[in-house]
Amino acid sequence: MSIAVEHEKRRKEILESALDVFVEEGYSDTTFQKIADRCGITRTILYLYFKNKREIFMFSIKRFTEKLEAEIREAALAPGPACDTLERLSELVLGRCAEQARLLSVIVGYLEHSRKSGSDVGDKVRRRTIRMRHIISGVVIAGQKRGEIRKVPVGAVSDFFYGLVEAAIFRVAVLGLADTADLSAAMRLFFEGLRTQP
Repeated sequence: MSIAVEHEKRRKEILESALDVFVEEGYSDTTFQKIADRCGITRTILYLYFKNKREIFMFSIKRFTEKLEAEIREAALAPGPACDTLERLSELVLGRCAEQARLLSVIVGYLEHSRKSGSDVGDKVRRRTIRMRHIISGVVIAGQKRGEIRKVPVGAVSDFFYGLVEAAIFRVAVLGLADTADLSAAMRLFFEGLRTQP
């Protein structure tokens, strides 16, 4: 195995172990030393892979959002009516939220910590979701052009979509509820209301 592949494999292992520490300790109480201890390596070795705990945490978020964005982009390109595409996208996002409940719980804690420190949390979230919002808007616009979706404000559809995603994140990350079936039902009802009437 090449050195680059080994390095990347070790980084992934560190990220997985670090996530356990972040979940158990919370972002603010997690230290670089605790992460190194969990990985069974020294801090010096850990520095070969990451500069600090923030970089580890940000890389975890980046991996999650980039993978989700790629899946959303691919699902958005699938043929079919726009409302069906939106429904597939919502199921995909809700499913990923449930799968990544541990990471999302740490992200919520980190955002709360950042907010208390005076950071613009809204800006951080917007930067991470802007491309995904653009994909959703593109599906709505294409559906309107094909006459499949009523002429409603595209931004409102995107906001509603993300409002339900935020509700799912709250449920899985804060309340510890993995079942998002009622949110899926609400999304389907909303998308049905967007369809043009025959």
